Amino acid sequence: MARLSPKLLHPLLVLLLMSTASGDLYTPSVNISILCSSAPDLASLPADRLTVLISAYHPSRSALLSRLALTYASLPIVSSVVVLWSNPSSPPRPPHLPQPPPPPTALVLPSTSDSPLPSPLLRSRFVVIADDDVSPSAKILSLALSLASTRPRALIGFFPRSHAFDLQSRSWIYTVHRDRYSVILTKLMVLRADYLHKYSCRPDLAGARAVVDRERNCEDVLMNFVAAMETEEGPLLVGGRVRDYGDPRNRGGGGEKQGLRWG
Repeated sequence: MARLSPKLLHPLLVLLLMSTASGDLYTPSVNISILCSSAPDLASLPADRLTVLISAYHPSRSALLSRLALTYASLPIVSSVVVLWSNPSSPPRPPHLPQPPPPPTALVLPSTSDSPLPSPLLRSRFVVIADDDVSPSAKILSLALSLASTRPRALIGFFPRSHAFDLQSRSWIYTVHRDRYSVILTKLMVLRADYLHKYSCRPDLAGARAVVDRERNCEDVLMNFVAAMETEEGPLLVGGRVRDYGDPRNRGGGGEKQGLRWG
């Protein structure tokens, strides 16, 4: 399997709430055992809104992170924005948002775990997991949310991967095909809020989470299995235009090219 960048991981240690009154106030508030004590009550959460979880890693992308957070926060379908900071060697910087920010916003410090723990800031039935180098249009997010309302148990994503059998090495490989896919990446994904809880808290997945933590890789594969165990179906791929600043084909122009990039 291809090695994934650390920015794709979702390690959490402590949730830092941003004050909406007097400057930026950070208060540790996450207890893992408490988070896993109860699953999100989907029936009490609005189905016509999205919580956005941005996985951030690179300090050099602070300006881009601020723009992305502000863009997400300005969308009517977004109820909250949470930044998951996964760089253990660099402290997180708060995205530059107007005070008070349009929705609740948060930052997360790193830990040794690569599991996307459920967040108390989940304000919607459906969640967007996004990297800090992708920028979907409002139209594409609205389309994904409408698909989620018709297929609420499915993973919905924009960056597919596939598997194939390599005849030369006589082994299975992780690859990309234009005409088929097996999984979708957490690079940009819409899923039910309770899938985060199942991923992070189900005892029977402890061994799989340990592999993800040890390899610092494959959290998207595990998330696809979590959904498959619930639905016995594959994920849904959304076609459309997503700006991918991390794609090498975009670096020559500073990542400003428009178009569909398959990650």
